[in-house]
Amino acid sequence: MITLYSEQQALHCNIQEVLSGELVPSFEVAGRTEIVLKHIMARGLGPVIKPDHFMIESAARVHTREYVDFLQVAWQQWQETFPESTTQAMPYCLPVRRFRSICPDHIEGKLGYYSSDLTAAIVEGSWQAIWASVECALAGQQLIQNGERSVFSLCRPPGHHASQDQMGGYCYLNNAAIAAQAYLDNGCQRVAILDVDYHHGNGTQSIFYDRADVLFTSVHADPSWDYPYFLGYSEETGEGDGKGFNLNLPLALNSHWSDYEPALQKALDKIAAYQPDILLISLGLDSYEEDPISFFKLKSDNYTTMGRLIAELGLPTQFIFEGGYAVDALGTNTANVLEGFQQYRA
Repeated sequence: MITLYSEQQALHCNIQEVLSGELVPSFEVAGRTEIVLKHIMARGLGPVIKPDHFMIESAARVHTREYVDFLQVAWQQWQETFPESTTQAMPYCLPVRRFRSICPDHIEGKLGYYSSDLTAAIVEGSWQAIWASVECALAGQQLIQNGERSVFSLCRPPGHHASQDQMGGYCYLNNAAIAAQAYLDNGCQRVAILDVDYHHGNGTQSIFYDRADVLFTSVHADPSWDYPYFLGYSEETGEGDGKGFNLNLPLALNSHWSDYEPALQKALDKIAAYQPDILLISLGLDSYEEDPISFFKLKSDNYTTMGRLIAELGLPTQFIFEGGYAVDALGTNTANVLEGFQQYRA
């Protein structure tokens, strides 16, 4: 299996985030992808290649152009406004979207307008890393449509919390959604997305919620008790043309594999019935029992089984890296999914 990765992704390095009322060091660090690469190469899971360059228009197919343009200049505008601030740009005022939807001129107002929480700051190298992450997703999409049966896009920053015009949850542009749209733009009729991150992919759901050409399924923590809180409930099944094409399978905190596997199988059965041309996996590994900001109890060997179950669908499959913050075990757990998948396909 080919892995897509760009060294440009390491340029994004948030310093701090707000968690439980405290300003704490960010959990989303460059070391996450570095340890995953190390384990992929140590196990001989396939070549690691750098993605080609892609046009910005690919992102504008699922995000508003104004939002994409803002991300490109946000750090520059922050520095022009606050030249003494050399660490990171963060909002302090978030809009109530039921009020007037106005994007202010001041950079602090813009950051708030385009943010859903206080975990997605902007630093000097953010845009280069954000776009390199998207390019990993798009390069994987091209490989699949050129005949590869599976690829791993080692994207960072992650993407599944990014909506059409908001960043949050460490996410800026939605890598999985951009790839899904690219498949459709290049001849596919149906794309399925399976999100296995501990946190619900609220951004991905919102992008495709009224569409039938993308099936979104997610196994995640009950949003009544954990992030993102405001989406991810089981009664959310889509609207309009998308009615019936959104499947949320929330689980209680402290769920073990014995709780997780039946929900995963239900999602896989839904995907099989949908008969998609392509399967995208939003691969979050924060369901691990020792993840510092999550509360599931999956063990490392459970991820091997997860990979095998996904492989049983027999679909062209693109894995796109999302969350997972137990850095010491992240390489093992990621490689276990990919190895379990490959062993079944062999």
